[in-house]
Amino acid sequence: MRNTATHTISTGTTTGRSYGNLAGTAATALAPVVWGTTYIITTEFLPPGHPLFAGLLRSLPAGLIALAFTRTLPRGAWWWKAAALGVLNIGLFFPFLFTAAERLPGGVAATLGAAQPIIVAALAVMVLHERPSPRRFVWGAVGVAGVGLVVIGPAAAFDAVGIGAGLAGAVVMALGVTLTKRWGRPAGVSPTAFAGWQLTAGGLFLVPVTFLVEGPPPAIDGTAAIGYLWLGLVGGLLAYVLWFRGVTALPVTSVAVLGLISPMVAALLGALLLGQTLGPIQLLGFALALASIVAGQLPPRTSTRRRLGVRAASEQRTAA
Repeated sequence: MRNTATHTISTGTTTGRSYGNLAGTAATALAPVVWGTTYIITTEFLPPGHPLFAGLLRSLPAGLIALAFTRTLPRGAWWWKAAALGVLNIGLFFPFLFTAAERLPGGVAATLGAAQPIIVAALAVMVLHERPSPRRFVWGAVGVAGVGLVVIGPAAAFDAVGIGAGLAGAVVMALGVTLTKRWGRPAGVSPTAFAGWQLTAGGLFLVPVTFLVEGPPPAIDGTAAIGYLWLGLVGGLLAYVLWFRGVTALPVTSVAVLGLISPMVAALLGALLLGQTLGPIQLLGFALALASIVAGQLPPRTSTRRRLGVRAASEQRTAA
Protein backbone atom coordinates (compact mmCIF):
# COMPACT_ATOMS: atom_id res chain seq x y z
CA MET A 1 0.00 0.00 0.00
CA ARG A 2 1.47 3.40 -0.95
CA ASN A 3 0.14 6.91 -0.67
CA THR A 4 -0.16 9.13 -3.74
CA ALA A 5 2.43 11.69 -2.69
CA THR A 6 5.09 9.04 -2.19
CA HIS A 7 4.38 7.49 -5.57
CA THR A 8 4.55 10.86 -7.32
CA ILE A 9 7.90 11.76 -5.78
CA SER A 10 9.48 8.45 -6.68
CA THR A 11 8.36 8.36 -10.31
CA GLY A 12 8.12 11.99 -11.41
CA THR A 13 10.14 13.19 -14.37
CA THR A 14 9.20 16.86 -14.66
CA THR A 15 11.52 19.62 -13.47
CA GLY A 16 9.66 20.14 -10.22
CA ARG A 17 9.56 16.46 -9.43
CA SER A 18 13.24 16.06 -10.30
CA TYR A 19 13.97 18.78 -7.77
CA GLY A 20 11.84 16.83 -5.31
CA ASN A 21 14.02 13.78 -5.91
CA LEU A 22 17.16 15.86 -5.34
CA ALA A 23 15.81 17.32 -2.11
CA GLY A 24 14.62 13.88 -0.99
CA THR A 25 18.01 12.35 -1.73
CA ALA A 26 19.79 15.08 0.24
CA ALA A 27 17.44 14.60 3.20
CA THR A 28 17.85 10.82 3.08
CA ALA A 29 21.65 11.19 2.94
CA LEU A 30 21.54 12.95 6.32
CA ALA A 31 20.71 9.60 7.94
CA PRO A 32 24.01 7.86 7.07
CA VAL A 33 25.83 11.12 7.85
CA VAL A 34 24.43 10.94 11.39
CA TRP A 35 25.14 7.21 11.62
CA GLY A 36 28.75 7.99 10.76
CA THR A 37 29.05 9.66 14.19
CA THR A 38 28.14 6.42 15.98
CA TYR A 39 31.74 5.14 16.21
CA ILE A 40 33.15 8.27 17.84
CA ILE A 41 30.13 8.62 20.15
CA THR A 42 30.48 4.96 21.20
CA THR A 43 34.24 5.12 21.85
CA GLU A 44 34.38 8.57 23.45
CA PHE A 45 31.07 8.87 25.35
CA LEU A 46 29.63 5.44 26.19
CA PRO A 47 30.70 2.83 28.75
CA PRO A 48 32.55 -0.05 27.04
CA GLY A 49 31.20 -3.58 26.77
CA HIS A 50 27.50 -2.77 26.26
CA PRO A 51 26.95 -2.29 22.51
CA LEU A 52 23.54 -4.01 22.50
CA PHE A 53 22.34 -1.76 25.32
CA ALA A 54 23.38 1.19 23.14
CA GLY A 55 21.37 -0.29 20.27
CA LEU A 56 18.37 -0.75 22.57
CA LEU A 57 18.48 2.87 23.74
CA ARG A 58 18.93 3.96 20.15
CA SER A 59 15.70 2.27 19.04
CA LEU A 60 13.04 1.67 21.70
CA PRO A 61 12.80 5.14 23.32
CA ALA A 62 12.85 6.78 19.88
CA GLY A 63 10.08 4.47 18.69
CA LEU A 64 7.91 5.13 21.74
CA ILE A 65 8.39 8.90 21.37
CA ALA A 66 7.32 8.67 17.71
CA LEU A 67 4.22 6.64 18.65
CA ALA A 68 3.28 9.07 21.42
CA PHE A 69 3.72 12.05 19.10
CA THR A 70 1.78 10.64 16.13
CA ARG A 71 -0.76 8.50 18.03
CA THR A 72 -0.90 6.19 15.03
CA LEU A 73 -0.83 2.40 15.34
CA PRO A 74 -0.66 -0.20 12.57
CA ARG A 75 -3.89 -1.69 11.24
CA GLY A 76 -4.64 -5.09 9.78
CA ALA A 77 -1.71 -6.73 8.01
CA TRP A 78 0.53 -3.84 8.95
CA TRP A 79 0.92 -5.24 12.48
CA TRP A 80 3.00 -8.15 11.20
CA LYS A 81 4.58 -6.15 8.36
CA ALA A 82 5.80 -3.45 10.77
CA ALA A 83 7.07 -6.15 13.14
CA ALA A 84 8.93 -7.91 10.33
CA LEU A 85 10.50 -4.68 9.08
CA GLY A 86 11.44 -3.62 12.60
CA VAL A 87 13.14 -6.93 13.34
CA LEU A 88 15.07 -6.86 10.05
CA ASN A 89 16.04 -3.18 9.98
CA ILE A 90 16.66 -2.81 13.73
CA GLY A 91 16.30 -5.90 15.90
CA LEU A 92 18.51 -8.30 13.94
CA PHE A 93 20.72 -5.71 12.28
CA PHE A 94 22.05 -4.20 15.51
CA PRO A 95 23.27 -7.48 17.08
CA PHE A 96 24.98 -8.50 13.83
CA LEU A 97 26.47 -5.01 13.48
CA PHE A 98 27.85 -4.89 17.01
CA THR A 99 29.12 -8.48 16.89
CA ALA A 100 31.09 -7.65 13.76
CA ALA A 101 32.35 -4.43 15.35
CA GLU A 102 33.57 -6.29 18.47
CA ARG A 103 35.28 -9.17 16.65
CA LEU A 104 36.72 -7.29 13.67
CA PRO A 105 38.69 -4.10 13.16
CA GLY A 106 36.31 -1.25 12.37
CA GLY A 107 37.55 -1.01 8.80
CA VAL A 108 36.83 -4.66 8.01
CA ALA A 109 33.36 -4.44 9.57
CA ALA A 110 32.59 -1.24 7.63
CA THR A 111 33.69 -2.81 4.36
CA LEU A 112 31.43 -5.82 4.91
CA GLY A 113 28.54 -3.44 5.59
CA ALA A 114 29.36 -1.56 2.40
CA ALA A 115 28.36 -4.68 0.44
CA GLN A 116 24.71 -3.80 1.12
CA PRO A 117 24.13 -1.97 -2.22
CA ILE A 118 25.22 -5.08 -4.13
CA ILE A 119 22.84 -7.25 -2.10
CA VAL A 120 20.02 -4.74 -2.61
CA ALA A 121 20.66 -4.78 -6.35
CA ALA A 122 20.25 -8.58 -6.33
CA LEU A 123 17.13 -8.44 -4.13
CA ALA A 124 15.61 -5.78 -6.40
CA VAL A 125 15.64 -8.38 -9.15
CA MET A 126 14.26 -11.22 -7.00
CA VAL A 127 11.79 -9.33 -4.77
CA LEU A 128 10.86 -6.20 -6.75
CA HIS A 129 11.11 -7.96 -10.15
CA GLU A 130 13.33 -5.23 -11.59
CA ARG A 131 15.51 -5.92 -14.60
CA PRO A 132 19.09 -6.99 -13.77
CA SER A 133 21.49 -4.06 -14.07
CA PRO A 134 25.20 -4.85 -14.46
CA ARG A 135 25.82 -1.13 -13.92
CA ARG A 136 24.46 -1.32 -10.36
CA PHE A 137 26.64 -4.31 -9.49
CA VAL A 138 29.75 -2.69 -10.96
CA TRP A 139 29.28 0.58 -9.10
CA GLY A 140 28.38 -1.34 -5.94
CA ALA A 141 31.71 -3.16 -6.17
CA VAL A 142 33.48 0.16 -6.76
CA GLY A 143 31.84 1.51 -3.59
CA VAL A 144 32.97 -1.50 -1.53
CA ALA A 145 36.52 -1.07 -2.85
CA GLY A 146 36.44 2.64 -2.04
CA VAL A 147 35.26 2.12 1.52
CA GLY A 148 37.85 -0.63 1.96
CA LEU A 149 40.66 1.71 0.90
CA VAL A 150 39.40 4.39 3.30
CA VAL A 151 38.99 2.32 6.44
CA ILE A 152 41.04 -0.91 6.24
CA GLY A 153 44.49 -0.47 7.74
CA PRO A 154 47.59 -2.65 7.50
CA ALA A 155 46.78 -4.33 10.82
CA ALA A 156 43.40 -5.63 9.64
CA ALA A 157 42.55 -9.03 11.11
CA PHE A 158 39.88 -11.50 10.09
CA ASP A 159 37.62 -13.56 12.34
CA ALA A 160 35.18 -16.11 10.90
CA VAL A 161 32.37 -15.28 13.34
CA GLY A 162 32.88 -11.56 12.86
CA ILE A 163 32.88 -11.86 9.08
CA GLY A 164 29.74 -14.00 9.20
CA ALA A 165 28.02 -11.45 11.45
CA GLY A 166 29.08 -8.57 9.19
CA LEU A 167 27.74 -10.25 6.09
CA ALA A 168 24.55 -11.32 7.89
CA GLY A 169 24.00 -7.72 9.00
CA ALA A 170 24.37 -6.50 5.44
CA VAL A 171 21.89 -9.14 4.22
CA VAL A 172 19.16 -8.49 6.83
CA MET A 173 19.41 -4.72 6.38
CA ALA A 174 19.29 -5.09 2.60
CA LEU A 175 16.24 -7.36 2.88
CA GLY A 176 14.57 -4.92 5.26
CA VAL A 177 15.18 -2.00 2.90
CA THR A 178 13.90 -3.99 -0.09
CA LEU A 179 10.73 -5.12 1.69
CA THR A 180 10.16 -1.57 2.90
CA LYS A 181 10.23 -0.49 -0.73
CA ARG A 182 7.98 -3.36 -1.82
CA TRP A 183 5.30 -2.74 0.80
CA GLY A 184 5.58 1.05 0.72
CA ARG A 185 4.01 3.18 3.43
CA PRO A 186 0.29 2.95 4.27
CA ALA A 187 -1.85 5.79 2.97
CA GLY A 188 -2.32 8.50 5.59
CA VAL A 189 0.59 7.32 7.74
CA SER A 190 3.36 9.87 8.27
CA PRO A 191 7.07 9.01 7.96
CA THR A 192 7.43 9.62 11.70
CA ALA A 193 4.73 7.08 12.57
CA PHE A 194 6.14 4.58 10.06
CA ALA A 195 9.62 4.90 11.58
CA GLY A 196 8.11 4.67 15.06
CA TRP A 197 6.48 1.32 14.29
CA GLN A 198 9.78 -0.17 13.18
CA LEU A 199 11.93 1.36 15.92
CA THR A 200 9.49 0.11 18.57
CA ALA A 201 9.27 -3.39 17.09
CA GLY A 202 13.04 -3.64 16.75
CA GLY A 203 13.58 -2.26 20.25
CA LEU A 204 11.14 -4.72 21.82
CA PHE A 205 12.96 -7.54 20.03
CA LEU A 206 16.26 -6.26 21.46
CA VAL A 207 15.06 -6.14 25.09
CA PRO A 208 15.48 -9.88 25.89
CA VAL A 209 18.50 -10.23 23.59
CA THR A 210 20.31 -7.38 25.34
CA PHE A 211 19.73 -8.60 28.88
CA LEU A 212 20.49 -12.22 28.04
CA VAL A 213 23.79 -11.34 26.37
CA GLU A 214 25.01 -8.36 28.39
CA GLY A 215 23.21 -8.68 31.72
CA PRO A 216 22.33 -5.61 33.78
CA PRO A 217 22.75 -2.19 32.15
CA PRO A 218 25.87 -0.12 32.89
CA ALA A 219 26.08 2.89 35.16
CA ILE A 220 25.27 6.03 33.20
CA ASP A 221 27.13 9.27 34.00
CA GLY A 222 26.62 12.68 32.40
CA THR A 223 28.88 11.99 29.44
CA ALA A 224 27.19 8.66 28.71
CA ALA A 225 23.75 10.30 29.01
CA ILE A 226 24.72 12.81 26.31
CA GLY A 227 25.93 9.98 24.10
CA TYR A 228 22.77 7.93 24.56
CA LEU A 229 20.57 10.98 23.93
CA TRP A 230 22.42 11.65 20.67
CA LEU A 231 22.11 8.03 19.54
CA GLY A 232 18.43 7.88 20.46
CA LEU A 233 17.04 11.24 19.37
CA VAL A 234 19.32 12.07 16.44
CA GLY A 235 20.81 8.72 15.40
CA GLY A 236 17.55 6.92 16.07
CA LEU A 237 14.40 9.03 15.74
CA LEU A 238 15.50 11.74 13.29
CA ALA A 239 17.78 9.55 11.18
CA TYR A 240 15.32 6.69 10.75
CA VAL A 241 12.42 9.03 9.91
CA LEU A 242 14.54 10.47 7.09
CA TRP A 243 15.80 7.04 6.05
CA PHE A 244 12.44 5.28 5.82
CA ARG A 245 10.89 8.27 4.08
CA GLY A 246 13.66 8.05 1.50
CA VAL A 247 13.29 4.29 1.08
CA THR A 248 9.59 4.60 0.25
CA ALA A 249 10.03 7.65 -2.02
CA LEU A 250 13.25 6.97 -3.96
CA PRO A 251 14.62 4.05 -6.00
CA VAL A 252 15.74 1.39 -3.55
CA THR A 253 19.20 0.95 -5.09
CA SER A 254 19.80 4.71 -4.97
CA VAL A 255 18.97 4.76 -1.27
CA ALA A 256 21.11 1.71 -0.48
CA VAL A 257 24.26 3.22 -1.97
CA LEU A 258 23.86 6.27 0.29
CA GLY A 259 24.86 3.97 3.15
CA LEU A 260 28.45 4.27 1.93
CA ILE A 261 28.45 7.77 3.40
CA SER A 262 28.46 6.43 6.96
CA PRO A 263 31.98 4.88 7.09
CA MET A 264 33.34 7.87 5.17
CA VAL A 265 31.97 10.28 7.79
CA ALA A 266 33.40 8.06 10.54
CA ALA A 267 36.84 8.21 8.89
CA LEU A 268 36.66 12.01 8.51
CA LEU A 269 35.68 12.46 12.17
CA GLY A 270 38.53 10.19 13.20
CA ALA A 271 40.95 12.37 11.24
CA LEU A 272 39.52 15.66 12.51
CA LEU A 273 38.88 14.80 16.16
CA LEU A 274 41.08 11.81 17.00
CA GLY A 275 44.21 12.68 15.05
CA GLN A 276 43.93 9.76 12.64
CA THR A 277 45.67 10.30 9.32
CA LEU A 278 44.29 10.07 5.79
CA GLY A 279 46.94 9.27 3.21
CA PRO A 280 46.82 9.04 -0.58
CA ILE A 281 45.24 5.56 -0.49
CA GLN A 282 42.43 6.78 1.77
CA LEU A 283 41.84 9.79 -0.48
CA LEU A 284 41.62 7.48 -3.50
CA GLY A 285 39.08 5.42 -1.58
CA PHE A 286 37.04 8.54 -0.88
CA ALA A 287 37.03 9.36 -4.59
CA LEU A 288 35.87 5.86 -5.55
CA ALA A 289 33.15 5.80 -2.88
CA LEU A 290 31.89 9.24 -3.89
CA ALA A 291 31.81 8.18 -7.54
CA SER A 292 29.75 5.13 -6.58
CA ILE A 293 27.31 7.27 -4.56
CA VAL A 294 26.85 9.76 -7.40
CA ALA A 295 26.48 7.00 -10.01
CA GLY A 296 23.86 5.34 -7.82
CA GLN A 297 21.67 8.45 -8.02
CA LEU A 298 21.72 8.66 -11.82
CA PRO A 299 18.79 7.16 -13.77
CA PRO A 300 19.47 4.05 -15.87
CA ARG A 301 20.50 4.75 -19.43
CA THR A 302 17.58 2.76 -20.79
CA SER A 303 15.15 5.04 -18.99
CA THR A 304 16.89 8.10 -20.39
CA ARG A 305 16.78 6.73 -23.92
CA ARG A 306 13.12 5.80 -23.54
CA ARG A 307 12.24 9.34 -22.38
CA LEU A 308 14.20 10.85 -25.27
CA GLY A 309 12.40 8.53 -27.70
CA VAL A 310 9.00 9.50 -26.31
CA ARG A 311 9.91 13.18 -26.51
CA ALA A 312 11.12 12.86 -30.10
CA ALA A 313 7.95 11.04 -31.12
CA SER A 314 5.85 13.73 -29.45
CA GLU A 315 7.72 16.48 -31.27
CA GLN A 316 7.24 14.67 -34.58
CA ARG A 317 3.47 14.40 -33.98
CA THR A 318 3.35 18.08 -33.07
CA ALA A 319 5.25 19.08 -36.19
CA ALA A 320 2.95 16.94 -38.37
